[in-house]
Amino acid sequence: MRVDELERSVGDNDRLAAMVTNLLRAPLLVLLSDVEGLYDGHPSEPKSRVISVVEDVDDAIRAFQTQAPVDTGPNHLSKGGMSSKLEAARLAIRAGENVIIANGQRTGVLMDIAAGAAVGTLFLAQGKAVTSRKRWIGLTAQPEGRLLLDAGAQLAVEKQGRSLLAVGISSLTGEFAKGDVIALCRLDGSEIARGLTNYDSSDLRRIAGMPKTRIVEILGHLPYDEVVHRDNLALTARG
Repeated sequence: MRVDELERSVGDNDRLAAMVTNLLRAPLLVLLSDVEGLYDGHPSEPKSRVISVVEDVDDAIRAFQTQAPVDTGPNHLSKGGMSSKLEAARLAIRAGENVIIANGQRTGVLMDIAAGAAVGTLFLAQGKAVTSRKRWIGLTAQPEGRLLLDAGAQLAVEKQGRSLLAVGISSLTGEFAKGDVIALCRLDGSEIARGLTNYDSSDLRRIAGMPKTRIVEILGHLPYDEVVHRDNLALTARG
């Protein structure tokens, strides 16, 4: 696959950089822009200041999204451009890496970062480093289908670290085979996790919402207790 084809498949260069960082398990991702970093207001506003450290990227994204758009001309990073960098930062820090957004037009910026200087905005890694397998499941591979979970299944997966059972599935979309990556979502459609499915879409449509006893009656046997085992599941929800 050519680089331009890869960029189109993953969305943009910032996301591609985050994915490469995750695959390499690199401790730091540097995203260069045409502003000094993430500001507490729009960069064109005189009172706006660069945020030196971000501990919660989700809070930072929500704050950024509330900023009113300002026409700054061609010499400043667009709101969409910074949004892309924030989403890439979220992907990387959720896997245990740190991220810096800094001004690529600043002389010696990479040398300053390597020397530990306070440059740009540092986004601190959240939680423990994630294994390469779960990085691929949750951050790199694209889901082939989507499952909507009821409240009990959502709680079990998102908060209790448990596997997903068929009884907790309200509905599903997409066509997928056993072993494909699928997205696990709340009833409103927002994604909370991704995982490897033990069932293909055809069988899963027949057993969604069913307890184990009914699965045996419908399929004639119980291939797996879980639709997605917790060892093959990676949380992706914000906040």
